[in-house]
Amino acid sequence: MTSAAPRAERRGIDRSIAHLAIPALGALIAEPLFLIVDSALIGHLGAVPLAGLAVASAILQTAVGLMVFLAYATTPLVARRRGAGDLPGAVQAGVDGLWLALGVGVVVGGALWFASGPLVAAFNTAEDTARQALAYLSVSCLGIPAMLIVFAASGLLRGLQDTRTPLAVATIGFALNALLNWWFIYGLGFGIAGSAWGTVLAQWAMVAVYLIVVVRHVRRTGASLLPRRDGVGHAGRSGGWLFIRTVGLRAALLVTVFAATSHGTAATAGYQVVFTIFTTAAFALDALAIAAQALIGDALGSSNRDRARAVMRRTVFWGIGCGVVFGGALALASPVIGRVFTSDAEVLTMLPGAILVLGVSLPLAGLVFVLDGVLMGAGDARYLAWTSLVNLAAYLPLLWALTVLVPTGTGALIALTAGFTVVFMAARAVTLGIRARGERWITLGV
Repeated sequence: MTSAAPRAERRGIDRSIAHLAIPALGALIAEPLFLIVDSALIGHLGAVPLAGLAVASAILQTAVGLMVFLAYATTPLVARRRGAGDLPGAVQAGVDGLWLALGVGVVVGGALWFASGPLVAAFNTAEDTARQALAYLSVSCLGIPAMLIVFAASGLLRGLQDTRTPLAVATIGFALNALLNWWFIYGLGFGIAGSAWGTVLAQWAMVAVYLIVVVRHVRRTGASLLPRRDGVGHAGRSGGWLFIRTVGLRAALLVTVFAATSHGTAATAGYQVVFTIFTTAAFALDALAIAAQALIGDALGSSNRDRARAVMRRTVFWGIGCGVVFGGALALASPVIGRVFTSDAEVLTMLPGAILVLGVSLPLAGLVFVLDGVLMGAGDARYLAWTSLVNLAAYLPLLWALTVLVPTGTGALIALTAGFTVVFMAARAVTLGIRARGERWITLGV
């Protein structure tokens, strides 16, 4: 009986993880498909519009990517109240997050619209490319509030342990985005601005669907559609710490790209391929992190310390396991997978070793992403913020040393890949692991 009970508990937790992670994976994959559709449709307009999209999307993704804390902050707040049996409070926490997202979205969208000219000019592109970038970016600013509301709404539903609705909404949004973009670009002849309008309308359509779902939850539980000052403030404080965490991670990514440019064109192109593969693998591992957020928050809200620990152990197991599977497949494919992305002989020569390093590092990435999700689910945002800056500070001198010691060639790309996927990820694993092994992240109840 004693051995059967733990096995039954593990199976139950594994089913809960799969129930949340598999639909979450589909929704995560749908998100980058928006940009892929834009790139494919605009690419047929010519090189200049495509270059304009590259500049505009870099600015837009940076601004919006820093705001992903709206989902990460909302999920644990909702999950903890759900676990405590307070469904009205759980839904209310999500509603407060939606209002916060709307306010932040209006401010960020307005600021980006006013600053779009100088930001595009900072890329020092040709005049015709800059015009295309401005045409796309100025329209896209209208969709920023919608993007952030979608973040918060998906965070609310994940906290309620519903990842299927975000998958359905993301699928609908992707299909609508593709149809509208094609119509505006080619049917109405709006060019690159048509792509932006199509995406903006698809994003607001997603918001409309989410609002219908949220209103149903509000009516069923008796929560209010109006925000509470203390609720918005709580979400804002938690989100502020997670914003700092995200800034630290984004800074690490940006300095690594900057280091790649110092190695020359081939190394920069090779790192773009490596980073694209890493990002793709990260989607699958992030799905497990989302499951960890929801299940940990729920367990702590119900004051079930043992279940929280069990969820952490199982998500870590699956995170490392998936990293081994994905990494092994990537290592086996390392001699040939580069041909999917480029035909440049010099870049192809440099890629196998770097991709092999990436494959070997994926189990470590799986551990890091899952532990990150565990501490987010526990609401340990302040620790995540400070350690993000500590990890960045530890990484910068090592990245500089790698850049100086291995300045060119295949070795440079391998060193750069190892720097980010091994050194930086190891620093994160240490700081996350120390916290997860202790008890300070376990705060029971609402």
